[in-house]
Amino acid sequence: MRQRLLHSLLSWRKSWRAKWERWRHGFCADDLLAALRCCGVSEGDFVMVHSALDRFGAFKGTPTDVIDVLKRAVGQAGAIMMPTSPFTRTAVEYVSAGAMFDVQRTPSRVGLLTELFRRSGGVLRSLHPTHPVAVWGRDAAELVEGHAGAETPCGPGTPYAKLLDHDGKIAFLGVPIDVLTFFHTIEALLERDMPFSPFTQQVYEVRCRDGSGHEAVVRTRLFEPSVSRRRTMAPLVPELRRNGAWRESRAGNLTVIVIPARATLEAAQRLAARGVYCYERDE
Repeated sequence: MRQRLLHSLLSWRKSWRAKWERWRHGFCADDLLAALRCCGVSEGDFVMVHSALDRFGAFKGTPTDVIDVLKRAVGQAGAIMMPTSPFTRTAVEYVSAGAMFDVQRTPSRVGLLTELFRRSGGVLRSLHPTHPVAVWGRDAAELVEGHAGAETPCGPGTPYAKLLDHDGKIAFLGVPIDVLTFFHTIEALLERDMPFSPFTQQVYEVRCRDGSGHEAVVRTRLFEPSVSRRRTMAPLVPELRRNGAWRESRAGNLTVIVIPARATLEAAQRLAARGVYCYERDE
């Protein structure tokens, strides 16, 4: 009896809080679109999106409406991209468990919005066991092509690196840039000049199933867990701000941040030239 009462009280509190947020900080699809425009997202842009749906509590719409806004923001001449990684811990742990990655059936574990987007009509998903990308829009087939043959999950030949070819941008909806998957692209491009490698020396062989149901083995180096734990975007943020590459706005109580991929790479290169890398010291 007491447990049911507690559950009812918690449910009522959650419902009341959601209503209060919508009343106090409510925003609609047009407000979200305006925030994206304020941050420099235009029609024809290629945008990699990171999000946290639980930060959309004040949004007067559905998760599908959020996806529709993103599509409206770039139009048919642009593209929306979302990481759809199938794990929540580390890539090494996921691969070591022996699961087969199915590009059609394996769900995304990096947020509900990414899974809804992956299942949306007209969306293609790249074939990679740890860092697949879902893409909608112009050149989607070209963006996802060849991911399985890349040496590392986000390096040359991957959808992440192809952001550079399209002068792409990265948008953060309610999340900090600590979730910047594109930083793995930077790691791949700077690896030879770094005092240590962020990647495993071991090449992992992972069974995958493509969209036609054919099985293949993807060979890839992954991210060294001991290095990944030390990764931090703290040095990168002021560098991006200093060079005008950081654009920030709000829709209700949702923070929207947009940074250009090319400018982010260049900021990391400037830091590296000064001997500054985005990792905390190894204690």
